Amino acid sequence: MTCGSPNTSESCPRRWLVKQQALQESLQHQPLLLVVRPGSGDLEAPFTPSPLFAQIQRLYAVGLRHLEVAWCQHPGWKGFVGCLQDHCPELQLGAASVTSSEALPQLVELGLDYAMSPCWQPELVAEARSLDVLLVPGVFSPTEVLQAKSFGCGMVKLFPAAELGADYWSRLRSPLGELPFVIAAGGLSLQDIPLWLKAGHGAVALGRRVIGSDANCDELRRWLELASTNR
Repeated sequence: MTCGSPNTSESCPRRWLVKQQALQESLQHQPLLLVVRPGSGDLEAPFTPSPLFAQIQRLYAVGLRHLEVAWCQHPGWKGFVGCLQDHCPELQLGAASVTSSEALPQLVELGLDYAMSPCWQPELVAEARSLDVLLVPGVFSPTEVLQAKSFGCGMVKLFPAAELGADYWSRLRSPLGELPFVIAAGGLSLQDIPLWLKAGHGAVALGRRVIGSDANCDELRRWLELASTNR
């Protein structure tokens, strides 16, 4: 039996499970993940003058704790993420949009806390586990949810969430039983967070609608300040 199989033997290292538990506990304190997609200009060294990098630093300063950086083949991606690790040491950093094993060596080298995929790829999840990488798969259909659950995934990403509606996940409980911790992602805004959390989602991932403009960034900054005050 290999460490990448769903029924991993106790003798194998299972650090991905430890990472999964740590991420879930952290998201229970702040149920928000910010997803950013750096442009080619952001990925050119030095990275700190980048407007996106500056936005992330401002949000980190007021309490942002979970950030996903969309993986890409640009040679500057690893340097950009490494610079974030240096300047924002308390961030739980992950890679978004991981759909190929080509990304895994960089994730291992950087020691990222987690990675996210937009789709269900059991072979990729198994390969990531063999490298002690926590890869949270994307699911959409009841079949994919059941397969991920059977594969031992204690955390999944519902994508694209806005297309399915906030009550979709709760309707799966009756036929499928206990469900994994779920992150709702795709087409959601800050205003959607209370509704989706109340509907049973563990956390919400936000992207283009809350980052990319100073006005949207300021709105997220105010949300984080209020969340920190009410914690």
